[in-house]
Amino acid sequence: MEEAVVIEKVSRMYKVLGDKNRLRILLFLQSGEKNVTAIANHVEMEQSAVSHQLKLLRDNKIVAARRDGKIIYYALADHHVLDILQQTFEHVLHN
Repeated sequence: MEEAVVIEKVSRMYKVLGDKNRLRILLFLQSGEKNVTAIANHVEMEQSAVSHQLKLLRDNKIVAARRDGKIIYYALADHHVLDILQQTFEHVLHN
């Protein structure tokens, strides 16, 4: 993949991760998959706002969705997302 394309994708990912509400959602999803209601209750946001944030996270392949009947469950897309978050928090706490 061309370097410019990779840089653009990395930049886009950090922009998505740069929102405090999306970070709160991702940190909550560390413990496993959750539905929108559980996420909204935990982060104290309206379900519609959480759904909007989840769409951005899903579009950028940071979270994955699984449907079970009428309920959609969200989880971190893969362990790399967790690694990025953990290392970023470690860096911030170290400084």
